[in-house]
Amino acid sequence: MLRLGRREFGTHEPVIMAIVNRTPDSFYDQGATFRDEPALARVERAVAEGAAIIDIGGVKAGPGEEVTAEEEARRTVGFVAEVRRRFPEIVISVDTWRAEVGEAVCEAGADLLNDAWGGVDPRLAEVAARYGAGLVCTHAGGTEPRTRPHRVTYDDVMADILSVTVGLAERAAGLGVPRESILIDPGHDFGKNTRHSLEATRRLGEMVETGWPVLVSLSNKDFVGETLDRPVKERVVGTLATTAVSAWLGARVYRVHEVAETAQVLDMVCRLNNSPTPTKSKKNIMGL
Repeated sequence: MLRLGRREFGTHEPVIMAIVNRTPDSFYDQGATFRDEPALARVERAVAEGAAIIDIGGVKAGPGEEVTAEEEARRTVGFVAEVRRRFPEIVISVDTWRAEVGEAVCEAGADLLNDAWGGVDPRLAEVAARYGAGLVCTHAGGTEPRTRPHRVTYDDVMADILSVTVGLAERAAGLGVPRESILIDPGHDFGKNTRHSLEATRRLGEMVETGWPVLVSLSNKDFVGETLDRPVKERVVGTLATTAVSAWLGARVYRVHEVAETAQVLDMVCRLNNSPTPTKSKKNIMGL
């Protein structure tokens, strides 16, 4: 059972997490949801299309202008409070590695802290425990926040992923984060080259076998673009193909830009797998 905020999700139920960037320089949307009105419209549309989690980020993952903790909080805290007011049942996640930001957004109503940088600030798990919030434990290969991997090597990339993410998850549980609210993430592109990210996807079942629910953040990432030789705006097909494989291998949560398309892919995989679908089917196809 996966429990986040007021929501409980069944053992094999896939969950869509919609990305809402509160940054002026996002790699994908170039600041389209930096202002409140378009960001709230994005939330409303994502919920209508089947997202159960809204993931709000105040700092883009890649290199760029410095964003202080104060500025990150300014971009996210008030927005979290407004999303909570408008959508009381939605699960609100905040993508941050900073404990002080985590504390502020939890006070505003966040249910989940999405730590994409592998526990670089160990106090973030303590914040999650104190507020009863969930935590995403990600493998980032020891990379510093907002830096790109450079000549990174692993003897066995999945062995490293398992050691780090399971270790972070067990530490979080030991601190008091509810076990049913902890997820692990292989961290595609984070501290990895394209070959590493492809191997992590092929071997995703090994993460699923740990018993911790697995989150994958695949959407329009560099490993997709480099594999298919496609720019950012032409990576949707590759992303959806990788999503289908990840779903077949047992991933639980999908952090995405394209909610409606992802919902269709997950619906189809669930039909093939005879497992629960993430969205209500609009047609009763052949009695299914």
